[in-house]
Amino acid sequence: MLTSRPLHQVPRLAATVSGWLLAEWPQWYGPDGPGNLAGDVQAFGRSETELPVGFVVFSGSEAIGFAALKQESIASHKHLSPWAAAGVVLPQYRGRGVGAFLLQAMVAHAGRLGYAQVYCGTSTAASMLQRAGWQLHEQIVHAGQPMGIYRSGG
Repeated sequence: MLTSRPLHQVPRLAATVSGWLLAEWPQWYGPDGPGNLAGDVQAFGRSETELPVGFVVFSGSEAIGFAALKQESIASHKHLSPWAAAGVVLPQYRGRGVGAFLLQAMVAHAGRLGYAQVYCGTSTAASMLQRAGWQLHEQIVHAGQPMGIYRSGG
């Protein structure tokens, strides 16, 4: 059975989340990358009522994935908010609906925070978003790659 909890509620998993993010995006979070791994994970675990909010997904008691609900994601689209971002599922659990579960949890949480919809930019997970009922909002080129911006809800 899948469940999710804000990282704020399970701070002991911050190091685990850091490891997952580094493994998934070494060019961003690695030593020569522009990302701030420690700062991002700290921000994702700071609150569950103010963005950003990180979410850990569990299968039973085992942590198997993470995603964040962020105020901003793509610099050219600051007028859209909030964003589902930084989604990672352990490889052995991919293809089992874990990502879709995380998306649903984040959309529900965003609704409790007063947001009618959530955005997500992707060049790799479009089919998952479409299966989850998200709509293509805009097609862009980001960092030299084609990317779809999707939205859920109203």
